[in-house]
Amino acid sequence: MSQSRLTELTWREVRRAGEQGIALLPIGSQEQHAGHLPMGTDTLLVEEVVDRALALLDREAAASPTPNAPSAPSAPEVVRLPALPFGHSPHHLFAAAVSLSASTLGAVLDDVLDSLVTSGYRRVMVVNGHGGNDEIMRLAVKRFALRARVTVAACSYWTLTAGEDEAGRPDVTPGHAGWFETSLMLAAHPELVRTPVPARTPVEPPPLFDHPPHPGLTVERHGEWERVDGSTDDASGADADRGGRLLDDRARGLARAIRAFDAASR
Repeated sequence: MSQSRLTELTWREVRRAGEQGIALLPIGSQEQHAGHLPMGTDTLLVEEVVDRALALLDREAAASPTPNAPSAPSAPEVVRLPALPFGHSPHHLFAAAVSLSASTLGAVLDDVLDSLVTSGYRRVMVVNGHGGNDEIMRLAVKRFALRARVTVAACSYWTLTAGEDEAGRPDVTPGHAGWFETSLMLAAHPELVRTPVPARTPVEPPPLFDHPPHPGLTVERHGEWERVDGSTDDASGADADRGGRLLDDRARGLARAIRAFDAASR
């Protein structure tokens, strides 16, 4: 596989890579993550999953018998863009966040996608690390593909698993500043986790954004995030070993998604 970072390429190399390659854009956020995780948690974690997935694809390609063997897997060419560090986080401004409005984030994604197409790319994948970006990202991708000759994919990293998620807890995944994210950060950036991680004090009634009164409902109630002190679940039992396994599982899932996107969009 050929992979490179956009910031390290010349403009001619960017043009050549765009002929067959996939431009991959990670997007994150800068926002409160309770009292024990850093503001850039979402950005750091999406970068970690992306880089693990690309390293995995590199290893798979290197292990192929010969590049031209019929059984050799396809080797997608991927150009990794710098992560967009800001997202849509108005619900975290009660503590601290650097937030883009929904319209601004959508416009930024439009401009980035338009720039990539003008630079020669016809295939782009956006990988998201923050729940508040998800709907905006998917709408931007759908809208852009209507007006440009491009094939664009989008996903949030926690949704792409390899089906080997024995370490996981679906009831609190992805959550926010809870068990899942804290476990991943303990594995990826333990020096940034403030320990000991305090136990979360339960609140009554439970927040509706996390426990809607009926399946299929999206419910938001004013002041909920402040009431739960900026986290969705108890992170005190977070575990670095399980976090590492969860990161690897998401990386394998993303690597498979990149291969599938490459094969379907050539």
